[in-house]
Amino acid sequence: MAVRIQTEAFDAGAEVNALRGARTDVGAIVSFIGTVRDLHEGTAVSTLTLEHYPGMTEAALEAIVSEAHERWNILDVLVIHRVGTMRPPDPIVLVVVLSAHRGESFAACEFVMDWLKTRAPFWKKEQTPDGTRWVDARAADDHAASRWDQAALK
Repeated sequence: MAVRIQTEAFDAGAEVNALRGARTDVGAIVSFIGTVRDLHEGTAVSTLTLEHYPGMTEAALEAIVSEAHERWNILDVLVIHRVGTMRPPDPIVLVVVLSAHRGESFAACEFVMDWLKTRAPFWKKEQTPDGTRWVDARAADDHAASRWDQAALK
């Protein structure tokens, strides 16, 4: 399990290859890459600045990954999340899940992203033609994350 917060861009292919290494027990690799969009809610976006609370953010991401390990039979997880100022179409986040079978990897990857969007302490600020604006949490993200609540799984 690896969680990294960084300002530098990442090479998704290199990260996937490094995580897998020479393992022969991996039957599925599922990844997600989130990128900066140039349009949000009908307004042009020239930059996206992500802020976080050091220490707290890493702990939140590690807890999310640990929860994924408890729920699914997965072999390894990598989460890289960038902070700082980025431009479209820069990569923001990478989640990679390794497992023996695809179902476990797909579910765990989606879970990690859904909970990351709603439970990790990141704050987003967009630069638009009208100035800067903070990005509010989206109800759709809360709804997606609610699928994974333990009560909803019973």
